Amino acid sequence: MPDTDLAAFASRQAVQALAADIRRLAAALSLSDSRPVRIMHVCGSHEHSLSRWGLRSLLPRSVDLIAGPGCPVCVCPEHEIREAIAIAEQGAIVTTYGDMLRVPTSAGSLSDAASRGCDVRLVYSAADAARLARELPDRQVVFFAVGFETTAAPTAAVIAADPPPNLTILTAHRLTPEAMVLLMGSGDIAVDALIAPGHVSVIVGVDAWQPLVDQFGLPTVVAGFEPADVMLAVRDILAQRAAGRAELTNVYGRAVTPEGNRRAQALLAEAFEVGAVWWRGLGELPGTGLVLRAAKQSVDARERFGVRLPAGEHEMPAGCACNRVMLGQITPPECPLFGTACHPLSPHGPCMVSQEGTCFIWNQYGSSQLDAVD
Repeated sequence: MPDTDLAAFASRQAVQALAADIRRLAAALSLSDSRPVRIMHVCGSHEHSLSRWGLRSLLPRSVDLIAGPGCPVCVCPEHEIREAIAIAEQGAIVTTYGDMLRVPTSAGSLSDAASRGCDVRLVYSAADAARLARELPDRQVVFFAVGFETTAAPTAAVIAADPPPNLTILTAHRLTPEAMVLLMGSGDIAVDALIAPGHVSVIVGVDAWQPLVDQFGLPTVVAGFEPADVMLAVRDILAQRAAGRAELTNVYGRAVTPEGNRRAQALLAEAFEVGAVWWRGLGELPGTGLVLRAAKQSVDARERFGVRLPAGEHEMPAGCACNRVMLGQITPPECPLFGTACHPLSPHGPCMVSQEGTCFIWNQYGSSQLDAVD
């Protein structure tokens, strides 16, 4: 399959051919290993592709595709959302991505704050927030910066571009490879291989995932988001297992290089330093967050508004099992609230809010995707 032929990656014929290869490899593996091969992906876009196109239904029962903590909105901890609400209550304009507006906390959501008269606005980027600040020089504008490396780099670019003095950043950025290394080492995640997110890897490069291979012997494949991209990753993983190998490979060469985007990495290093941060429902993970450097305090919303709330309180709503879903310990239908007390119109937990949340995606496409083939 030519790496530059994008249409081929969405073709039915390509996916069916890859599915046949996967079934042959899985059949050979099952002769010596009756336990399913558990493959985790770390991206809501991968889960969306798996679910939307019914890719799980093409896989044998001996291959289990598991959603991991790949939704940045889902892992944003309660205390950081409450900081954004507290800043809005001081009269600032708080801007953020649309999915963040409805994430529930014990103090309500940002949408709830807006219904009480706070000025909360949807933007599509940090650059949009900077543009708004320039248009309204008499107002304080805060960008609630949520996301992994993919959105952290544009935030860093705005910080480096002489932002207007009335713009500040409330940072909630997380580092994906570092978090997966810690979670694998904790024993909370039990998988045999990993599909790494292509868009994160565009920034950090393929090589950033090497510790998962070196420390845990985990076959790791960087993949894109078309149906054939995902199936290519699964085939590569099974081929590695059949050959008794554990390697880091890249099936998304049309976008990802070994070293990643050096310019983006330089911007990140200029704006942020690495620190310990909380992941909602997963606890504090050292070395997995991007914290504004001391030299960038002029754009630090926490400093300007004097808002720093304690971490670790009220992390998961009562009865919510989003943390177990994000660790791949259960599927969404195994949560007793799924589709009943928790649904997209009235989300009880964070995984039902975002379009990258596993519970939202499974609610949208149903659980028929679990009908595997023999």
